[in-house]
Amino acid sequence: MIDLRLLREDPDRVRASQRARGEDVDLVDAVLSADERRRSSGVRFDELRSEQKALGKLIPKAAGDEKQELLKKAGELAAAVKTANAAQDEAEEETKRLALRLGNLVHPDVPVGGEEDFVVLETHGTIRDFAAEGFTPKDHLELGEALGAIDVERGAKVSGSRFYYLTGVGALLELALVNAAIAQATEAGFIPMLTPALVRPRAMEGTGFLGQAAENVYHLEKDDYYLVGTSEVPLAAYHMDEIIEADKLPLRYAGFSPCFRREAGTYGKDTRGIFRVHQFDKVEMFTYIAPEDAEAEHQRLLDWEKQWLTALELPFQVIDVASGDLGSSASRKFDCEAWIPTQGKYRELTSASNCDSFQARRLSVRMRETGDGKKVLRPLATLNGTLCAVPRTIVAILENHQRADGSVVVPEMLRPYLGGREVLEPK
Repeated sequence: MIDLRLLREDPDRVRASQRARGEDVDLVDAVLSADERRRSSGVRFDELRSEQKALGKLIPKAAGDEKQELLKKAGELAAAVKTANAAQDEAEEETKRLALRLGNLVHPDVPVGGEEDFVVLETHGTIRDFAAEGFTPKDHLELGEALGAIDVERGAKVSGSRFYYLTGVGALLELALVNAAIAQATEAGFIPMLTPALVRPRAMEGTGFLGQAAENVYHLEKDDYYLVGTSEVPLAAYHMDEIIEADKLPLRYAGFSPCFRREAGTYGKDTRGIFRVHQFDKVEMFTYIAPEDAEAEHQRLLDWEKQWLTALELPFQVIDVASGDLGSSASRKFDCEAWIPTQGKYRELTSASNCDSFQARRLSVRMRETGDGKKVLRPLATLNGTLCAVPRTIVAILENHQRADGSVVVPEMLRPYLGGREVLEPK
């Protein structure tokens, strides 16, 4: 949720942000109108309550007709107070409902536009010339099946399309990736976390996933639980309704969890293999930090992702995601996209998002610091960064490190986590 005071003081900035996102600009005026009703109804309620209290002091001192008249007026005031209180609650609820639909303020440096309007910030690694090596690269599914690592046919038989089994060395490769990612995060000072995959509505709404992203969320209606699409959700809600001392910041967590996404609107897209699936495992970095330090932390998260992809010996590029492709909670997002040889293009493997105080306001997470000798409470900032989305990382490793005979060279960094294995051989 954005700061309502900022909305009142600079509505044009919020309108510009909504416009850049390609979202409803008129919503800004709707929130302002509801907020005005909320504040005016609050003033009216306070005035009536003050009058009611003053009258209550007069009644015991009155007698006869005067007392009867005061009692009659007290009854009328009680009804008016009740009505004003209801109006205040209604306006407050309406303001909150509308404000929750506003996306975070887009950072001024974010490129404006849609999915294809990103800006490439940097490129790393060398793209292999398979033609010069004398063979045509196989895609990850063909490689994975030959290795006995991926089984999508039985995944579809058991669960439907976009489901899969990782078998044999495929399962071992996932475990190696997860352990290596957690090891890197732990070395960088992150606290490892195994998080819930089911969360209550407030956690999902508080992180911004019940707005534009709701169509991709699985909801268990009978129990009113949501399956998370990322451990960002339980990590953001971990300190919900809490006050964190400023000297404890930053707090950094590395969450491992299964993730579930409906992939609505992607019919016919990435249907082969395991690049776009309904269920996958992921290691996610998450930070609570003072708002003034958020941009520097955003760069640090990106640097850790770059370190990870470099260690996996993958060619990749870093992009500044365009405004219309941001999630509602992010003010700015950097993606790292790895080169996928058989697709002939870079595809997203990791992302790092700065959510400023957007999620913290919605989840009521505040920091306490000392200012001018007084204790001050204010919302802090949250950031998240994918370190390893397992299936897509496996896709990139298999395709980029394959050899002509169908074997795959294991990146040196992963070898200790695979018992020293240097090459994955076809069965």
